Amino acid sequence: MGNSDDLIPEIEKPEEPEPSLWAKFEGHVQGKTLAGLFELVPLIVTVVVLVVIIGYADSAVRGLPFVKDEPWDFWGVGMIVAVVVFYLVGLIIATRIGRFVMNLMDVVLNHIPVVKTILGVTKQAMATLTSKYQFTRVVFVEWPREGMVAMGFVTGRAYSSKTDESIVVVYIPTVPNPTSGNMALVPEDDIIETDLTVEAAMKLIFSGGIVLPEAVSLARVPVEREDFGLIGRFETSPD
Repeated sequence: MGNSDDLIPEIEKPEEPEPSLWAKFEGHVQGKTLAGLFELVPLIVTVVVLVVIIGYADSAVRGLPFVKDEPWDFWGVGMIVAVVVFYLVGLIIATRIGRFVMNLMDVVLNHIPVVKTILGVTKQAMATLTSKYQFTRVVFVEWPREGMVAMGFVTGRAYSSKTDESIVVVYIPTVPNPTSGNMALVPEDDIIETDLTVEAAMKLIFSGGIVLPEAVSLARVPVEREDFGLIGRFETSPD
């Protein structure tokens, strides 16, 4: 009996027609427009948010009797007052009494059903915005199975004096909400190092992988050896 593959006729794939000049132009314009949009959206959102915040601050401050129609009644004075207030609050909470008052306020607010939910979400959002100061570096780990890697942030490190081994605490965020994720304890020799910065990694997470860095280098760097195994340098495909 012959091979069963011989009974299957070969199907020739039709050659894809060469795109027309208009199709190339349309693809070029669409690609560059989306690239410009993704580049300018963060700046536009930042400007809009700042204008709204300054407007609200001005409406609260410029309506006060000792501010209205005075020489210091100008656009942006509310933001200046807000910055001064934030600075003074920062000085106060740095003291023991100020910290006690803030903790007492948290206890009271956490017992109010609706307020505690809003307070919790706000704290998570602020923790995300300030997380770059808590993450030491970006790494990759084999997760959730061998052969597949996930991006994570190093949040701590533990060392055993008996076995001379160390493990790294890695927080693996979810996309596009990095406030939830998984924590993994990974032997340091199994960590895949990268030159990706925390800021670039956060952009990658918030965009769901749309905003890619120009290139990412991956390498294993064993703790007890000076040499390292370069896995590769991966570049974003050009348009």
